[in-house]
Formats: sequence, structure tokens, C-alpha cells
Amino acid sequence: MSNNFWQALKKPILVLAPMADVTDAAFRQVIAKYSRPAGPTVFFTEFTSADGLCHPSGHEKLLRELYFVPEEKPIVAQLFSSRPEKMYEASKMVAELGFDGVDINMGCPDKNIEKQGCGAAMIKNPNLAQELIKAAQEGSGLPVSVKTRIGYNKVEIDTWIPKIIEAKPALLTVHLRTRKEMSLVPAHWELMPEVKKVVGDSGVLLLGNGDVTDVADAKAKVAEYGIDGVMLGRAIYGNPWLFSEHVPTITERLNVLVEHSELFAKLFRPGETNDKLFNGHTKSFAIMKKHFKAYVNDFSHAHDLRAKLMETESADQVRALVADFLNRG
Repeated sequence: MSNNFWQALKKPILVLAPMADVTDAAFRQVIAKYSRPAGPTVFFTEFTSADGLCHPSGHEKLLRELYFVPEEKPIVAQLFSSRPEKMYEASKMVAELGFDGVDINMGCPDKNIEKQGCGAAMIKNPNLAQELIKAAQEGSGLPVSVKTRIGYNKVEIDTWIPKIIEAKPALLTVHLRTRKEMSLVPAHWELMPEVKKVVGDSGVLLLGNGDVTDVADAKAKVAEYGIDGVMLGRAIYGNPWLFSEHVPTITERLNVLVEHSELFAKLFRPGETNDKLFNGHTKSFAIMKKHFKAYVNDFSHAHDLRAKLMETESADQVRALVADFLNRG
């Protein structure tokens, strides 16, 4: 594929994992500001329903969740669906929006997602998985990647991964746990050589995912297993400096927490900021609370500040609390 940007990237490829209600447009913009130019090499959006994107009642809301700024590029839109015709249509929209690639989620263990035949449920339906990849390729004309797991109830590297490779995605990211294991056990990095053997000389780039703590750990795993890169997920919580490897002061952390909260309000709570970028609320401010837990820890009186932040309902309240805390020294 002539527009396969993945092939032109410098290795190791270090990317930010798509995480629902975490890596939204607000957090991605904060990460882009404080982690680049060091990284991440590529951003992924939160996963988005292809079916919803194609539906009149869900289209506008999901378009807002796919919002990105130039500083985030290259950026890949992650979609999920069990209907090839919807994947085709949604992938075409994604290309028109200016994304650099499409990723298909075939690993999410959420029961509501699986009830739709999507996410990790796709592991049990490899023929449909291939149809979805083909639909995304034809609909978008962009490089299509897949994020999945090493199996459903058991390790199925030798039967599941080949089906993905047969569909010739540009890139494959493998979370090194089964669906049954969720994130309850350590990631099976010892199985990465088996995955790499299956991928072989197919030309499909291979990323590993699971329990990667920082950039140094990511680079060490790339070197040890001879893969093309790593996807980092939970390590980004409360640490938009992750890819730059800067160690922030407490003041820096709290000031960026305020900045993050205000950007979230601007994008997803516009009625509170009088910003007209979008009309109507699309996300609850309560989503920010998981970020409060991550930013505010491991320093004196962090528990008290965090408890107060958990009661806030707006970015203005967050700013006032942090200002008071910092002024008191």
C-alpha cells in the first residue's frame, strides 16, 4: 500500500494505547504537548463504534470523540464492529476526516462489546475478522492495523494469529494475555517469540503490549524480542511526560492536571466554558476523576487534595483547589 505511513517510521515504534475514557482528545493533546518530539511515534483514538458512526443519532457525538489536532499526527482511529458493511462505511469517513490509519479492536474484553460480536469475541470468529479487515482496507484506502490478544479462553497463537496475518494488515499489536485472563495476570512476554514466528516474513509490523512500565522498558523489550515496537497503556496515567522521560515536579504535575481538566471541559463540557467548538455535553466530568487519582499521589498531603478533587464537578473548581494547595506550600 503506497500510503502505508507505518513503513516509513523510525524504529522502535512506540505508540500510545487506545483506552476508553482515558486517551480522549483532551488527554492526547496534553500528551502531545509534554511528550513530543520524543514520542509517542503514533497516537490512537479511543475505540469508536463503526455502527454508531454510521447511525444518524450517534454520528455527531462520535465525530466529536474522533476530534484531533495536527500536533497528534500521525494518528490512527480505532474502530470496532461485527458488520463489514459498517466497517467499510465508517473507515471511509475516517479517511475523509484526515486520519492516517484505521485500527480494528479485536481484543476488548468488555461484555457489552462482546455481546455485539466485537472486541475479543472476534477471536472466536476468524473468518469474520478477515472480512472486517478487508472492508476497512477497501473503505478507507489507509493502512489498516489490528489490536488483539493471544487467545480467548486459552492461548491460540498458532490458530488465531495466522488468520489475521492472512488478511495482510499493515501492523499487528498483540496484548500478551488471553481474554479470560483480562489484566489479572502478568503479560506473557515469554510467548512473544511464538507470535513473531507466526508473523514471520509477512511484511506485517509487530508491536507488543502489556505491563510495559516506561520507555526504557519498551526499548528493552524491542531489543530482546526483535519486534518493531511497543504499545504503552496504563503507564501513561498521570504522566503525560512518559515518552519524553522528563520527571515532573509536584507543581508541574498539578498545573498540568488543571490544564488537562480545562481542556476536557472545553472539548466535552462546552456549556461550562462558553466555548463553541462543540455544542452540547458529550462526556461526564466524572471521567476526570481517574486522572485525579493518577496525578495526585506520592507527595505530602496528596490524599487530602485528592479527596477534595474527587468532589469537584467543574474545571473551575479544580483550578481553585490546586491554586489554594500550591499557595499554602
